[in-house]
Amino acid sequence: MPKKRGWGRAGQRPCSANIYGALAAGGDEYERLCSPQDDYPDPDVAPLARPSRINGDIWKYYQNASQYTPVNAGSWVNKPEIPTPSEILPGSCSPGFTVGEQIINLNEELRPNKVEGNYESKEEYLGTQYDLLREDAIRPLRQAVEEVRKDPWRDESDYPPSSGIGIYEPVYLKAVQFSFRGLSAKVAFSLSRVKKLIRWSQSKRLITGTLVALSPADDAFQDPSKCLLAIVGARPLTAVESNNPPEIDLFFVEPEQYDWDPARKWIMVESRSSFFEASRHTLLALQHMMREPFPLSEHLVNAQKEVEPPEYVRLSPHTDLSPLVSLDEADRFQDVNILQEWPSGDNLTLDSSQSKALNRIMTKKLAIVQGPPGTGKTYVSVVALQTMLQNMRGEDPPIIVTCQTNHALDQLLRHIAEFEPNFIRLGGQTKDQDKIKKRTLYKVRSTFVQPKIPGSRKNRATSALRQLAAKMQLLLVPFEKAPDKGPLDHRLLVKLGLLTEKQATSLEVDTESVMGIPQTTPSIQMEQWLGRCLERCDHPYQPDDFGMPYEEEDFEAEQIKEIEAEAVARDDDEDIEALRGPISAICDNFRGLKGGSLRTIADVQKRLDKTDDLTTVPLPDRGAIYNYLLRKAKQIVLREFRGLAKQYSEQVHLKKIGQWEEDQGILLNQRVIGMTTTALSKYRALISSLRPRVVLIEEAAETLEAPVTAACFPTLEHLVLVGDHRQLRPHCNVHDLEAYNMNVSLFERLVSNNIEHDTLRRQRRMIPEIRRLLQPIYGDKLKDFPSVLSENNRPAVEGMGGVNSFFFTHDWPESRDNNHSAKNEHEAAMIVEFFDYLVLNRIDPEKITVLTFYNGQRKLLLSKLRRHQNLCGQSLKVVTVDSYQGEENDIVLLSLVRSPKDGNIGFLSVDNRVCVALSRARRGFYLFGNAEKLVCGSETWEAVVKILWAHGTKKDIPTSGPPRRIGYHLPLTCQRHGNKIFIEQPDDWEHLSGGCGESCRCLLPCGHRCMLTCHPFDSTRIVCRQQCKKPCTTCGQACSQGCPDPCKCTYCDRRMGGRKALIKPLQKTVQQALPSPPFHTHSTALPAIPVVPTAVSYSGPALTVATPNMVVDTVSDSGSTPKQWQAYANGGVKADDAQAREKGRKETAKFKELISNGSTASSPPPLGKLIQISPKKVSGTSANTSLLIDLFDNDAPAPASASAPASSTPCKAGDRRVSYRERFSYVGDITSPIDRKENEKSGEKAGEQRAAAPVFNLLD
Repeated sequence: MPKKRGWGRAGQRPCSANIYGALAAGGDEYERLCSPQDDYPDPDVAPLARPSRINGDIWKYYQNASQYTPVNAGSWVNKPEIPTPSEILPGSCSPGFTVGEQIINLNEELRPNKVEGNYESKEEYLGTQYDLLREDAIRPLRQAVEEVRKDPWRDESDYPPSSGIGIYEPVYLKAVQFSFRGLSAKVAFSLSRVKKLIRWSQSKRLITGTLVALSPADDAFQDPSKCLLAIVGARPLTAVESNNPPEIDLFFVEPEQYDWDPARKWIMVESRSSFFEASRHTLLALQHMMREPFPLSEHLVNAQKEVEPPEYVRLSPHTDLSPLVSLDEADRFQDVNILQEWPSGDNLTLDSSQSKALNRIMTKKLAIVQGPPGTGKTYVSVVALQTMLQNMRGEDPPIIVTCQTNHALDQLLRHIAEFEPNFIRLGGQTKDQDKIKKRTLYKVRSTFVQPKIPGSRKNRATSALRQLAAKMQLLLVPFEKAPDKGPLDHRLLVKLGLLTEKQATSLEVDTESVMGIPQTTPSIQMEQWLGRCLERCDHPYQPDDFGMPYEEEDFEAEQIKEIEAEAVARDDDEDIEALRGPISAICDNFRGLKGGSLRTIADVQKRLDKTDDLTTVPLPDRGAIYNYLLRKAKQIVLREFRGLAKQYSEQVHLKKIGQWEEDQGILLNQRVIGMTTTALSKYRALISSLRPRVVLIEEAAETLEAPVTAACFPTLEHLVLVGDHRQLRPHCNVHDLEAYNMNVSLFERLVSNNIEHDTLRRQRRMIPEIRRLLQPIYGDKLKDFPSVLSENNRPAVEGMGGVNSFFFTHDWPESRDNNHSAKNEHEAAMIVEFFDYLVLNRIDPEKITVLTFYNGQRKLLLSKLRRHQNLCGQSLKVVTVDSYQGEENDIVLLSLVRSPKDGNIGFLSVDNRVCVALSRARRGFYLFGNAEKLVCGSETWEAVVKILWAHGTKKDIPTSGPPRRIGYHLPLTCQRHGNKIFIEQPDDWEHLSGGCGESCRCLLPCGHRCMLTCHPFDSTRIVCRQQCKKPCTTCGQACSQGCPDPCKCTYCDRRMGGRKALIKPLQKTVQQALPSPPFHTHSTALPAIPVVPTAVSYSGPALTVATPNMVVDTVSDSGSTPKQWQAYANGGVKADDAQAREKGRKETAKFKELISNGSTASSPPPLGKLIQISPKKVSGTSANTSLLIDLFDNDAPAPASASAPASSTPCKAGDRRVSYRERFSYVGDITSPIDRKENEKSGEKAGEQRAAAPVFNLLD
């Protein structure tokens, strides 16, 4: 077996046959194979006392948790870390109540969170938070199991989509893996109850950290004692996407209940609406806080309003404030008694409200700062941290900073990295590959030289894990999956006490003389005895039907990774889904055929008790005896396995403690430690050992109270909470718990109780036209900073004529997707076309964000944008409001979706969400929705609509400010002509190219006229797609190719100065592929772009037809060298080809001379038809002057009448309007090779019918 990473030599095992023999033989050989081959001491010999050079605070943290329980504490203090089956299946419920309702309504211990007033005691406060959080974490699974228990045979589709139930049956155990994270079971499961295939990279199903319930399929949760709980330890995408059926790894909650019988069929249930792992460590932290001092309890528990300074500030108030002022004044503020004086706003780089907030942060042990949108909350936090770090002494512990999300944490740490290099991020899931990635604990640990400590707790636990893994692997050898594995060996059955020595001896025959097989071959005796009563077992799991439809994705792949990262809070940078360690694949390799007279277990036991010579047992009865022995062997081995599994779980915990004891030395050398609130609870023992005294929490108003409370370490002296309770509230998995005020954050509760706090006033994000929409929420408290008043900082939105905000109202009906999420097809189509219009007006797509309240609409919008011919391949930001707090962009398009018949507008009536939605845009904000329904469903929306109406007739409608900004049409303004365009339906965009409806008709560089309607971009960016019609220099036949395609004569089948195609076009740039432009275009120097495959839209750097950057896709001449290609491009590689071309040129020139001299041409050149090349009439020929463009070779002079300027000309009113969708397409929308081949066959006529549209690009 190959060596496993991280397991050393003990991770290796001899071949199965040797282990099998040792297990059957027992004695010293068995013990030798179980012993690891390393130098670590045995944990049973070496005491587990902490090493002298390791800080024992982490060890004491967990020891205290298991030894001390306050006398007055409630039962919640002693609840297990992970729910028991009795909590998920509590038995029969009272009449008239479901199990879930009984827990919520009849459980007197579930107390509401007190929004106003104080708690009676520390126990009441912590117990309330614990009970609410635990109920929120486990109730969704309890309800899911209850539904399956009532009707075990229903499929997922029979439940409402909002239930979030996941049902998987059958489920089989395939293997056991021994990792340092725990003992996991690899299970294969069917999607037959789902009835759909899953896009796992975009699905929330069974993500890491999910709590699942399992029950034997024939019981289906009827008997609570048979229910098992497990946590998804890993969901590798390779295992769920590449395998059929898919596989995941489970950590069983109770090792004593571990069941690895591969023949048993299970049913597995999950709730996709909650993640237990995100709450698991916070629950443990709350329990531990009952066993330690609780700082700041006078404010958090007793709601005391006046706040004192931190103890360390009171003892040493003189502070260096030089980072807050300019260098000229730095000397004056290097020693300031901040408890007595504070610099004026004129001296600081802050506005007055920020200065006041900073003063509170520096001088109050509980500092609460509210920051409305755009007021600089993070900036104030960073300035405060910089000032604290400036005044830190060498012996001071590191400052702890934490945020609700990984994104916000990375943003804060990037600011800190500008002035403080000594920081560490706990948790490896960061997207910042530059500054933050290298400062994760995993990366720093890999470069930190850790002194070796003999007998350290980590090393001893690692050694113990290897020993236990070896022992358990040996126990599983008889049941290992192997193609050459036989039935159970008779000597193993003797060792297990299932056969007597006489019975085993009776099976031993001379197989070597009879069968030619050595008598010592394992299981050969049993196989000989069973004969034809033995059959090989088939694998019980079957692949799913690939004909099932795909389930709608939940999120983008990156969002799923973010959810897993925040829920699990891994401390390293390894794949969050990967487990490493030895694997034992198990299965029943053989079973006995049923038959004979033995019908029951009692019959088999009776026969074995009275039979010493098993050869006397009739052959039909031997299959039943073997099945009985197999079942009994499993039970005996499983009992021993469970005992070892419990020890394994204990050693995993000790190894984690040992690792943290080593990490402690690394963290003590840092000045700032950052993590998410989930990670703060997970690493609480490690952080507590650092004895922190300052904790700063960003996004505090968006975080549940329990995780913030867990930050109150015994040594805490200074807690800073920064947030805005007017924006998003914390999220509850159980909506019913909002009635218990669980969604009220600690931040909001303290502000509601009038605890001292400050509010920032000056916003630096939105132009006044957008900021005024927040007046119903913040009143007159929010003021504009001068920078947002400048048109240089906030220019008007291009193509909108100064209308920088507008509410497009409609009455289009809404609908629901498969997940019961609201969506609106017409509204989505309108937004997509408006997005395209803005891009055509030279706005970078990355500067536009599309917001919506519903995930169903988000998926619909993203799908339509990606399919749009002008936008595919672009970087698109389409997100829900809940995931966009703290973000901003130049332009925001808000999709409100709802148009309900009953007037219920759902999420749109929640003021906190409305506040976030209205405050994300810097210079352009456009709303799309049913204003009438919003006004009827929400007072806040009524006030917003009144502000947008502006010049109405009602007295309560403001008359000052911009003109009316709401209507049933979207007002646009042409940048070239100033014409007004009003859009009422998605179809109204059809004839627009970013401007008004006037035709352009300017001359393109190739000589054709532009067929677009008015457009705001320069015509030189358009790649013409009309027919070329350049004459063949050999025969005079007109080119039937598209303008950007290589010229080719369909009459004589020769290229006319054509370009050599690329052999591997996708591996080079066009600049590399084409050393010179085609002879019928002009050369312009532009940056090289990647070659784009045909029939694929592309929007990259600016591209014109008149450059060597043209995308070329022609048939290549295999084996050609660059020199040959150049020769071919100049006339052909064959001599006769060149001679024929020269002959054609001479005859054509002679014919032209006859025409110019006025002579009557007797006949055209013999090699082909002559097309009209000048406005002069030829005798016997009618001249066609509608296509007078430059069709001459490079070396031929163009007639004066055919010359025209290449620059753009203004559009002319009254020109024929042509749909740009019919005539034009983006770069990459090129005639495919198949179409080109057909074009070559069909000749000039087909080429004229398929005159393609120009290609243009607007991003340069």
